Amino acid sequence: MNRDENILWYDFGQETKTATIYPLSDVHLGAQGAMSQAFARLVQEIASEPDSYVTLQGDLIDNGTRNSVTNIFKATMPPSQQKREMAKLLEPIRDKILCILPGNHERRSGRDADDDPAYDIAAKLDLEDRYRESIAFVRVALGKRTAGKVRDCKPHVYFLACVHGAGGGALPGGMVNRADRFMQSMDGVDIFIHGHTHRPYCLRGSKLVVDAQNKRVTRRPTLTMCAGSWLDYVGYPVEKMLSPTAEAGANKLLLSGTKYRFEAVV
Repeated sequence: MNRDENILWYDFGQETKTATIYPLSDVHLGAQGAMSQAFARLVQEIASEPDSYVTLQGDLIDNGTRNSVTNIFKATMPPSQQKREMAKLLEPIRDKILCILPGNHERRSGRDADDDPAYDIAAKLDLEDRYRESIAFVRVALGKRTAGKVRDCKPHVYFLACVHGAGGGALPGGMVNRADRFMQSMDGVDIFIHGHTHRPYCLRGSKLVVDAQNKRVTRRPTLTMCAGSWLDYVGYPVEKMLSPTAEAGANKLLLSGTKYRFEAVV
């Protein structure tokens, strides 16, 4: 398996004007309320959409185990089938997958046995090199930089950090603060993406950058965002009196190849 510190390196080409990245997380395939048909439709849309890519950020399957809070008797299919079905769902966008991470639901198997369903899904797709155990650092280059009216043929470069996420705060503010603190700890990262909370959002910010060579201080924009989920409001969240989260759907990240600019669409 690969060390998390190894950066995944991509070049989308100088002619690419805009690249779209869909963070996909918390599908929970096999759960009672998993909206797998809606997820499958999105996958087909991404497959036919040029210059679009995905990050897979955990809890792709529900993976109920004997010792988990999930009621395994209410699952729509066993974990072994969940892995196979998820790999089949993702096959049309295999070449668009930038990274694959486990979530807390996949990590359940590591506590009960020497098993990692997220790695198994990566292996079924022949993408073991894009698997990361905890965090994926992704470097994306596209387009051409322009200084005045002159293009120097160097691409615009963006650095992403992707994790599944952690914590279960009751209020959205606590979740956002936790993610923002982690984002601020990573120098050189433009965009931080997590999942887990089932509450999609985006938070724009900036960092001061000391340019000693040119004797100046500049501001570099940053973005923190959370992927949505594909789990309906039935079963476990109702039983535990948890508040409903956003309806199923994917947000997306837009990277510009004509100028240094990125934005989230939630």
